Amino acid sequence: MDVTRASSSCSGPVTPTTPLVAFLQRVQQVALDTFGPSDFDPKFYVDLSLKSNLSDTENAFDKLPRSENGYVPVKDLREYIGKYFEDAGYDLVYAEPEDYVAEPEGFLPKVENPQVRAWALEVHSLWKNLSRKVSNEVRKHPEAHTLLPLPEQVMIPGSRFKEVYYWDSYWVIRGLLASKMHDTAKAIATNLISLIEEYGYVLNGARAYYTNRSQPPLLSAMVHEIYKRTGDLEFVKMSLPALIKEHHFWNSGIHKVTIQDPQACTYTLSRYYAMWNKPRPESTTIDKKFASKIPNAEKKNFYREVASAAESGWDFSTRWMRNSTDFTTVTTTSVLPVDLNAFILGMELDIASLAKVIGDYDISKHFFEAAQAREKAIRSVFWNAEMGQWLDYWLNDSSCKEAHEWVAQNQNEKVFASNFVPLWIKSFHSDAFLVDKVTRRLQNSGLLCDAGIATSLTNSGEQWDFPNGWAPLQHMIVEGLARSGSKQARLLAKDIATRWIRTNYVTYKKTGTMHEKYDVQKCGDFGGGGEYKPQTGFGWSNGVVLTFLEEFGWPQDLSIDC
Repeated sequence: MDVTRASSSCSGPVTPTTPLVAFLQRVQQVALDTFGPSDFDPKFYVDLSLKSNLSDTENAFDKLPRSENGYVPVKDLREYIGKYFEDAGYDLVYAEPEDYVAEPEGFLPKVENPQVRAWALEVHSLWKNLSRKVSNEVRKHPEAHTLLPLPEQVMIPGSRFKEVYYWDSYWVIRGLLASKMHDTAKAIATNLISLIEEYGYVLNGARAYYTNRSQPPLLSAMVHEIYKRTGDLEFVKMSLPALIKEHHFWNSGIHKVTIQDPQACTYTLSRYYAMWNKPRPESTTIDKKFASKIPNAEKKNFYREVASAAESGWDFSTRWMRNSTDFTTVTTTSVLPVDLNAFILGMELDIASLAKVIGDYDISKHFFEAAQAREKAIRSVFWNAEMGQWLDYWLNDSSCKEAHEWVAQNQNEKVFASNFVPLWIKSFHSDAFLVDKVTRRLQNSGLLCDAGIATSLTNSGEQWDFPNGWAPLQHMIVEGLARSGSKQARLLAKDIATRWIRTNYVTYKKTGTMHEKYDVQKCGDFGGGGEYKPQTGFGWSNGVVLTFLEEFGWPQDLSIDC
């Protein structure tokens, strides 16, 4: 595979930013220059909200005293920020969920061990800590906030993430359903539907600076899970138009790619592609630093590739890099991702199923046929029989040509946890022969570690690489194995879930918190790496622990300690 930076001949659209976001990016840069890199989090500055109007705030900023090299004295900048801005998170108000009960009826019936049950109730209680609603100030003065007004209460992931995130919400909802909090689960999905109605897609997160990209599309899976638990047909009817609109977003324009195989069969697949070609506002100072190493002519393309990697949820990983030792070779738009296409296949199956339950048989038939076509495409383009897994496919370039010719050597043979994610989708976990092969390959992949599944085999220092394990990846692979009907696969699923629950428990007992990611090399260690400090809280980790305990339980006599 070529390890040079690929230039894109398809520039793609750019979503305009807001005046407030553009200004806060300037504040962020000056803050870095003034305060220095130690304990500096660029996101903090684009999450601030205005105390007065933007014009006065900008004028005061421009009048701040500056040294010859442009630095503002520390004291002056601190005073300025205190005078003109409300703190990050100020515009989210604490709101206890109305359907929260300290010990819900029928909660985790398979958890027999009292030690584990007591901890599971503590994890359940964390929903109270993460529950918020958007302040009325945001609705009255949207121009003074980067936070977007959402109609219902929200669940934040935790720590620096003081807003709703798209794909996090799926595992939050799974946890809420285990906690019997059906109304809160519906509220979260309703917020995401409101974003589709406003923008045509679900944003990466509910901030003005996230309007240029989405995230892994799991809203249909959320709606389907809620329907399975509640049987609420009105909720399905309300959701369906938005799900169809989202499907169109991922299957048209820059996200759509056509592949032609040697037999001249064509397949339509999807890729990540952010509508942006500048530094990400929440990480402007970081993106500019990397871009300083590359020629000016390539900067816009680099920024688009970085934002597209953020759209994937895997920010960042050698999975997107042509040269795993050089971050500036990130080329996300040239990758057809296995997992994204599995998610969209899941979306097509969900829409077909949901349309059927409300009696819309034409839509159901249309999406079932779309699912059949995508399943065939996934088997043709991504499946590697020799390796017994699905592999990402690299385009020779990210151009918007009519069709790209399929070439076997363009499959990325590096092993990532995402190579096993299609097993989560019924089309694949219902295929007994396939499940048997994939299960054996997973066991011999090198990804299975003492405390769960590693994200990759490359220790790059990026957070979506070895040795980090992430809750969503554990869950999708485990659930796919468990639902397959294979006894061997179910045993492997239970083993992985047990390792994951154990490391979450021991780390919680050591640190007093749930973590965003874990180091799977050793039971009881949280993860690291990436462009920000390890975060706690934590929405999807809580959700996956509760989901695993609901599915597999914990026997009375099984030790929970490492």
